[in-house]
Amino acid sequence: MNNVISGVGLYTPVDVISNDELVESFNCFVADYNARHSAAIALGELEELQPSSAAFIDKASGILSRYVIDKQGILDPERMKPYVAPRANDALSLQAEMAIQAAQLALDEAGLKGSDLDCVIVACSNLQRAYPAVAIEVQQALGAGGFAFDMNVACSSATFALQLADNTLQAGNATRVLVVNPEICSAHLNYRDRDSHFIFGDACTAMIVERADLARSPLQFRILGTRLKTSFSNNIRNNFGFLSKCEDRSLDAPDTYFVQQGRKVFKDVVPMVAELIIEHLQSLDLPAETLRRLWLHQANINMNSLIARKVLGRDPDADEAPTILHEFGNTSSAASIIAFARHREGLQAEDLCLLCSFGAGYSVGSVILRKV
Repeated sequence: MNNVISGVGLYTPVDVISNDELVESFNCFVADYNARHSAAIALGELEELQPSSAAFIDKASGILSRYVIDKQGILDPERMKPYVAPRANDALSLQAEMAIQAAQLALDEAGLKGSDLDCVIVACSNLQRAYPAVAIEVQQALGAGGFAFDMNVACSSATFALQLADNTLQAGNATRVLVVNPEICSAHLNYRDRDSHFIFGDACTAMIVERADLARSPLQFRILGTRLKTSFSNNIRNNFGFLSKCEDRSLDAPDTYFVQQGRKVFKDVVPMVAELIIEHLQSLDLPAETLRRLWLHQANINMNSLIARKVLGRDPDADEAPTILHEFGNTSSAASIIAFARHREGLQAEDLCLLCSFGAGYSVGSVILRKV
């Protein structure tokens, strides 16, 4: 059975933070911290914090700005985290609200209604609650049938969900699947950490995956194959969870936010991703040099350039491996899907393409597509 991605949707929050704004807030926090702890710093009991700069952020990551759910709270040096207003249990949750907006765009592109869906997968790095599943809330709001569930494989959640969607269709358990990725990364980012305070942004992506014989969208991508890989590592970690409040320690401790050892991640993940992609293509008898476009996870511009070079055997053109980091930052599992949504132009029928994610776990997901 041939299955296709027949619709893609992207939702972005209204608020945008530039590097200059982020740096101004961070440096204000640093100056205040150093002043308040000047005596301890002079005695060597505490380390003096160092300021950041927009030039440092651009060089380290290629990120220039990011969309966020709440700009004011993040830029407040005394708060440095987004403010999320509490909602009643019978009100639509924030993640479901984001998911529905992205999903509706994907449904419109596919020429479908919510009632045409019989499976909904919400796949993202952080879910705002344990239960009931956000996916079931989205299912109800869209009027979808069948079943729905949440899943999390960090930055690879979207591609892992695509394999689940494809398998579900192959098994005959559904005819049309919605994969949606509501990423609120700003809520798990430590804006007091110079090495990571600039990395993430917020966004939500959605994809319609359906049987090719049912699809009527003018823009379709056939799924030729999927391949997943995981390898345990603590180099990217977040220790916040439902047991945190039982551990009798601060819920605002540094390890309850995103923590990574960037150099180790770069060294480990780049060869792991490149090898998986090359092996995946070889298993399908598809030469890597025939790839027309690579939509890679958007974590770091240097990682993307090196992975594309290893796969293609040469430096990629901007058209071949587009990046959206400068505008969005890292949006976790939504990142490669944003690149896919934004850069599908210029492709011809039968062009070979790659959708790839990588991140915490470690986890890597490869989805080989061909434009219909």
